[in-house]
Amino acid sequence: MNGIYFPGLGISFDNVPKGFHIGSFFLPLYAVVITTGFILAYFVSLKEAKRTGQDDETYLDFFIAMVLPSIIGARIYYIIFNLDRFVADGKSFGQTLLDMVNIRNGGLGIYGGLIVGTITALIFCRVKKVRLPLLADTVTMGVLIGQILGRWGNFFNRECFGAYTSSVFRMAIPEGYYNTSFYNEMVRDGIITSQMQANTEMVNGVSCITVHPTFIYEGLWNLMLLVIIFFYRKHKKFDGELAMLYVAGYGVGRFIVEALRTDSLMIGSFKISQVVAILCIIIAVAVIIYNRVRISRIPVSNVGKAAISHDESGKEMEKNTTIQEKNGGEVGKDTTSQEKSYK
Repeated sequence: MNGIYFPGLGISFDNVPKGFHIGSFFLPLYAVVITTGFILAYFVSLKEAKRTGQDDETYLDFFIAMVLPSIIGARIYYIIFNLDRFVADGKSFGQTLLDMVNIRNGGLGIYGGLIVGTITALIFCRVKKVRLPLLADTVTMGVLIGQILGRWGNFFNRECFGAYTSSVFRMAIPEGYYNTSFYNEMVRDGIITSQMQANTEMVNGVSCITVHPTFIYEGLWNLMLLVIIFFYRKHKKFDGELAMLYVAGYGVGRFIVEALRTDSLMIGSFKISQVVAILCIIIAVAVIIYNRVRISRIPVSNVGKAAISHDESGKEMEKNTTIQEKNGGEVGKDTTSQEKSYK
């Protein structure tokens, strides 16, 4: 009952634990994966900072400042759109509060983490006098790697899966894995659908529901996005462009994957993640277009030499070369260059 199977691909994991004990303390693998994701995100961002000549300590300070607020933001986001799972008649305030802060069984909304992480970044950049677009570009690949790993936490928790499917990529989860009360709760919430129950499949002698492994789909999409940004990063046109490519690209992938999920956070008849994804796509594409158009309108130096240098830190520095020559009472033309960087 502790297995996870991919019968269409001939892959079987007969024993996938939810966690392990260290003495009397139970450590969920979900927490291990999330923590590993944060650590890798930091080291990847640090490497990118070094590559572009930035101060290492800035990013250590940033990740220390960002980790806890991001987790809290992700949890609050999840609670807001799943309030009925925490607040119930006859349930004490103390127990409700404990359930809200207990994240060992999962329950984090990635958009909540990204929103609070962005707010934290704004405050951090203001205090440390760091340019937000440059910082955002520097941490983008790290964030993606953290997300890719984080989705495997969903694998260990058997959560964030999609609707019923009989495709070759189907994932089979034993019905008996979930305790009766939790299974019934998932049925009530529409996470386990009647179609899943009516089309169970026997795998290794165990009755299983077969579903889309949407967390794997999203992980693979993010991996593709990571590769694209990795190869494009040296060709970016303005600071902030990599971050906007991430926001738009992730939004597209999340919108598609969310359409397959049965556990989506809802507002009325709309899936919250799809609404947010559309907003992310619109905003990111608008920022990219605006800056591309603005850069294209910077006049070429047909009235003098306007030099704009771009150092390895990603900062584009403006050189003002104003030449004023008095020759018979005439003043020479101002060849002041225009700033190219996105602010």
